[in-house]
Amino acid sequence: MGLNRRRFITFAVGGAVGSLFTPVIWKLTDDVSIWTQNWGWIPRLKKGADSAVPTVSKLCASGCAVKVETVGGAPYGTKGNKDNPLSGGGICPLCASGAQLMNSPARVKGPMKKTGEGKYDPVSWDEALEVLAAKLKSAAGGDGKALFISGDDSGTANEVFSAFMAKLGQSGFYYMPGEAQAAGRAWRETMNGSGQVGFDIEDSDCVLFIGADALDSWGPTVRNQKAFDATHPLGAEAAAKYVYAGPVQTRTAAVCDKWVPVAPGGAAAFALGLAAILIKNGASASAADFAEFKSLVLAKFTPGQVEKMTGVKAAVLADVAKTLMEAQRPVVVPGALGGGAAGFAAGAALNVLLGRFNAKGGMVALPQAPKVVSGAMGPAQALGNDLAGYLAAVAAGKAKAPEVAMVYEANPVYALPQAETMSAGLAKAGFVVSFSTYLDETAAGADLILPAPHPYERFDDLQTPYGLGRFTYCLGAPVAEPQLDVRSTPDVILGLAAKLGQDLGFETFEDVLKAKVEAIGGNWDELAAGAAFTRSGQVSGGVSLGAATLGQAAFPAKATAPVAVAPVMRLNVGSGHVATPPHNPTTIRDTELKGSVMCVQVCKATAKQLGVSEGSKVKLTGAGGECKALVHVFEGVMPGVVAVPLGFGHTAWDEFSKGKGDNVNKILTARIEPGSGLTTWAGSTVNVAKM
Repeated sequence: MGLNRRRFITFAVGGAVGSLFTPVIWKLTDDVSIWTQNWGWIPRLKKGADSAVPTVSKLCASGCAVKVETVGGAPYGTKGNKDNPLSGGGICPLCASGAQLMNSPARVKGPMKKTGEGKYDPVSWDEALEVLAAKLKSAAGGDGKALFISGDDSGTANEVFSAFMAKLGQSGFYYMPGEAQAAGRAWRETMNGSGQVGFDIEDSDCVLFIGADALDSWGPTVRNQKAFDATHPLGAEAAAKYVYAGPVQTRTAAVCDKWVPVAPGGAAAFALGLAAILIKNGASASAADFAEFKSLVLAKFTPGQVEKMTGVKAAVLADVAKTLMEAQRPVVVPGALGGGAAGFAAGAALNVLLGRFNAKGGMVALPQAPKVVSGAMGPAQALGNDLAGYLAAVAAGKAKAPEVAMVYEANPVYALPQAETMSAGLAKAGFVVSFSTYLDETAAGADLILPAPHPYERFDDLQTPYGLGRFTYCLGAPVAEPQLDVRSTPDVILGLAAKLGQDLGFETFEDVLKAKVEAIGGNWDELAAGAAFTRSGQVSGGVSLGAATLGQAAFPAKATAPVAVAPVMRLNVGSGHVATPPHNPTTIRDTELKGSVMCVQVCKATAKQLGVSEGSKVKLTGAGGECKALVHVFEGVMPGVVAVPLGFGHTAWDEFSKGKGDNVNKILTARIEPGSGLTTWAGSTVNVAKM
C-alpha cells in the first residue's frame, strides 16, 4: 500500500508522538546531555552493580510505572516498566527525566524559614515543626482558619492530610483544579452518577476526543498513545477511527484520522449539537430527564445554532455524528483545559445516548478504593471543593483568609487561572507552608519550606489515575535513600498530629499504605516489586443526562475581548507542578520558544485581522494580566483564536526554566460557570497588540 499524504503525516507526526511512549529518544537526549555538559550539580556515579528497580513516578499528573536504572544504588536513568499495565513500558517526557530531576539544582535541600522578602535561613526539622505546630494549635477550631492544598489527587497521602484537617475542625482541603475535578463535579452533581469515570479506549473502534489532548497531555497519556499505536499500525489500515475536536491542531489532532476545529469554550455546544442529531436519528436513553434533555438540544442546538457558537459547519457536524453512529464500539472523551462541568456532562451524555455507558470500549464508572484513615475526606467531596473560586473570593475580600495555609506538591501561585489574583489570595494567609520537592514559585513565597522527598525516595501510591478504563492501583517504593535533608510529608503530618494530641490511627505512612493494599485485596510484596493491582467491574446504577444544569450553562461565555485563547500544554515543556527538566530544552521548538521569548500561534486570517505577521512582537492582555510573545503563523489554529503555550514564564526553579517565556495563566479569565458553580476559564479572550 502506497504512502499517501495522510499516511505520511501520520508516520511523520505519529513518530514524534510515538517517541513519547518509547524511552529511546529521551534516553539518547539524556546520554548526549550527560556527556556534553559538565554541570556541577550532577553527581558522579559510584562503582557497583547495575540494576533496574521498579517504582512509580508521579512527576506527571497521571503517573508512569517505571524502572529506575541504578549503579551501586545510585539512580542514573529511568525507563518504562513493561511488566506494569499502567503504562506498558512507555514513559512520558516528565517521568523520563526522573533521575535528573532527583539531582536538579532547584531541589530544596532542607527546611527553611523566611526571614525577609526573598530571604531564608536554614532551620532544623525540630525547630520548623515546633513553629508549625504552634501555628496550627492556634488555628484549631473555627472552620476556615486552616487551608490545605494538594497537587496529587490520586494518592492515599490525601487521606492523612484531610483527616488531619478534620481533627483540627477544618473543612478547607482542596485539590488543584484539573480534568478530574470538572469530571467529578459533573458526574456526581450534574448527572447523579457514582464512582469514578473512566474511558475504555483500548477496546473502542471509534474515539472522539472533545478538547482532550489525550496523546500529549490529557489523562494517562502513555496509555492513550499505546492504544492509538495498537489500532494504527504503520503500513496497514487503521483498526479504529480517532477524531479530535478542538481549536488547535495539537499533536493529538495531527495524528488522528480527522481534526474538527471547535472554538474555545464551545466543547459543550459541539457535543449537544451531536446529541441533537443522534436523537433525531432515533437515539434515546432511560434517564429520567431524557425528555427535558431532548427538548433542550432540539430547540437550542440545531446545526445552524451550533455553527454560530462553535464554528463547526452543519455538514461537518453531521459527518462526525455519522461516524459515531456507524461504529460498533464508539466512545466520546470530553476534556478541555478549564472547561468546567458542562463540557464534560455534554460529552458524557453522548456516551449514554450511544448506549456506551458501562460497556466494553465505552465510558465506565469505576469503583474507588476504600478509605483507611478514619475521618478522611472522600474523593467526591475533595473534588467538589473549588480552590480557584475560594482564592478569588479571598483576594476580593469576600471570604476570610486562613491563618495557616499548607501546600503539598502544588504550585498555585503559578498554575491557577488569573495567577496574580490567585497568588494575592494565597498571600493573604497568615502563614504559608510549602511541602515541596523543588523551589517553585509557591515555595519561594512561603513562610516555611519543608522539603518533600523526590518520588524515588519515598513511599507513595497511585489509585486509578483519571481517564483509565479499569480500576488500577500501583505502589511506589523508595529506590534510593534521600541525599538531602527531606522528610515524607504524610509522615510529617502524622508526627504533627501526635504532637497536637490527635490520633489518626497510624504511626507511619508505610503503615497507611499497607492498610490500603490490604483493603483493596492486593499483595504488598508483589506491588512493592512493581506489579499493578487491577480489577474489572463497574459501578452500576442509572444516571441523568444533566439537562437541568446544561440548560443554565452559557454556550459559550460572552466574549470580553476580540481574540479567544486556546491554551496548549506539552509535557516536554512541563506542567503546572513541574517546570522544564534540565535536559528537555533541546526538545522545545523555536516556534514555541525563541531565545527567552515564547511564541503564540495564529492563522493567516487572524494575523491579518490583528495587523501582525510572522515574528511580530505582541502583548496579550487579559482580565488578570498581560504576556509578551512572538507571533508564529500556523494554519492549524482556528480563525479568531490565539494558541498559547503553557509551562513557560517561571520566576523560580532553575536556569533551564526561569525567565523563559511568560506565564499564560496570568491572562486566563476565571469565571463561575452557570449551573455548576465551578470556576472555569475555557473560552477566555484577550486583546492582542503589536509592540
